Amino acid sequence: MSPEYAMEGQFSFKSDVYSFGVLLLEIVTGRKNSGQYDDITTTNLVGHIWDLWKDGRAMEIVDECLLEESWSDGEVERCIQIGLLCVQDYATDRPSMAAVLSMLGNDSALPSPKHPAFIFKRRTNYDGSDPSTSEGVHSVNDVSMTMIEAR
Repeated sequence: MSPEYAMEGQFSFKSDVYSFGVLLLEIVTGRKNSGQYDDITTTNLVGHIWDLWKDGRAMEIVDECLLEESWSDGEVERCIQIGLLCVQDYATDRPSMAAVLSMLGNDSALPSPKHPAFIFKRRTNYDGSDPSTSEGVHSVNDVSMTMIEAR
């Protein structure tokens, strides 16, 4: 779900580009964006791919069956870069679907992707005690409970 729709309820013509980017990254990695993986330190796959991309190690996350086929590393890396271009935080930064199709169909130079949306780091020191005081994956919102009692 695109960030502008999830956060503000506004659907843009770039919302489908965001979804396509997530799908492309899921295909390249063979993993779901919302899945939990031991080797991923962010709360989702897109964040993990972004971290690897910034470090120049994006090929580490690629599904092995793609590498066994006749796909070159360059083609796979290009798909990762296009996927990251599609999931950029701001809709105005994302390419149109026509531009995405053009990028997939030719070997022209691609721009560098900007920070993707919905990247949150997962804390790894969770010890199972009170989640409001311990580190871990949990909501940071304080919740108050109101008990309604009759007089």
